Amino acid sequence: MHILENIPMSLPFGEIRRQLHLKKDTRWDEVKHLIETILPDIQAKAVYRVCYIDEKQGHNIDIEGQRLTSQVLAKNLVLVERVFPFVVTIGRHYMEQMDAQKDLVVKYYLDVIGNIALSTTRKFLEQSLQARYGLEGMSFMSPGSLADWPLEEQRPLFALFGDGETPIGVSLSSSCLMIPPKSVSGIYFPTEVPFLSCQLCDRKDCPSRKAVY
Repeated sequence: MHILENIPMSLPFGEIRRQLHLKKDTRWDEVKHLIETILPDIQAKAVYRVCYIDEKQGHNIDIEGQRLTSQVLAKNLVLVERVFPFVVTIGRHYMEQMDAQKDLVVKYYLDVIGNIALSTTRKFLEQSLQARYGLEGMSFMSPGSLADWPLEEQRPLFALFGDGETPIGVSLSSSCLMIPPKSVSGIYFPTEVPFLSCQLCDRKDCPSRKAVY
């Protein structure tokens, strides 16, 4: 098991401004100040494992005693033997600060900034995997991102990291939601052709869309 802590956080101002639909005016200056203020509250961490697939049967993939079931995941892993289950988070403190915020507009800003910080953390993990294991192309899938791989699949995925809370402080609720919420889990796998769950998701006007449906 590998843990990445104290991940450097450099938030992309341009992406934040785009998602908040702000022009370069006084309001944007306030948001930039907000970003600088909350940066210390972001505790970006990641944990991952290097695992080998035990068996593939139809839509089932067995990894170290845990069975994952997804037609799309199985198709993506047809030629793959080594995978990288992962969990990343920006920590509990950021959510506590966001939840304590009384100004609903500022709370919305913090929500968007938190999502971008989480995405930045995941990309840091991806780059670390590519550098350490010599992988050029990588894609990932997360339970709950598609109906084909429902949120309940978090249970076997988290079981790969042991019982209860992961080493970076992320746990599952009874409904398989991650605690703290600004966390993401999934499986990275090598691929020659990039795969994005957005390609199979028909949700309209999604601010996080990265590929055409």
